[in-house]
Amino acid sequence: MEISKKKLLEQIQQAKLGKQIAFNFLLDRYWNEVYGFQLSRINNEFEAEEITIETFAKAFDKIQSFKEEYRFSTWLISISKNLHVDKIRKKKSGIQTQNSEAIQEQVHKIPDDSPSPEDNLITQQNLAELLLFIKMLKPHYQEVINLRYFQEMSYKEISEKLEEPINNVKVKLLRSKKLLAEIISKNRQ
Repeated sequence: MEISKKKLLEQIQQAKLGKQIAFNFLLDRYWNEVYGFQLSRINNEFEAEEITIETFAKAFDKIQSFKEEYRFSTWLISISKNLHVDKIRKKKSGIQTQNSEAIQEQVHKIPDDSPSPEDNLITQQNLAELLLFIKMLKPHYQEVINLRYFQEMSYKEISEKLEEPINNVKVKLLRSKKLLAEIISKNRQ
């Protein structure tokens, strides 16, 4: 999917303004590139996916610091590479890091005020059919969908339950909604 530099810069500007649709666009556009990069480095699908989620969470948190004279994909890959290196260092040193509540409170909030096309598609499904589609997702995506939409937990509550940073939860939800919408679309044809 080739897009113009102008359209990409517009989406980045929208993301800097906190627009959910722009975050969705950037996630959709660059997910495979970042995930493929990590998969080639660590050869473990689950770990590659986790680092990719963390990459987007960190990128969306720090989107204001992105400078337009650089390529967005290079910026994302750099964040991803640094996260992987940090994980290796932590494993080697045996240190388990935990985020303090103070840091959690400072996490940049990705607004979720406008329903995305994925949200609209998901809400059009009847419950029994929707549950069948959710079961087609990987277990960690099923869990985050269940916690958010069926148990109606807030991002903060999900973050605490899963013991993950809040931005990771937000990116997992974005990704799981996109995958669920793709499953629904395929099964409608």
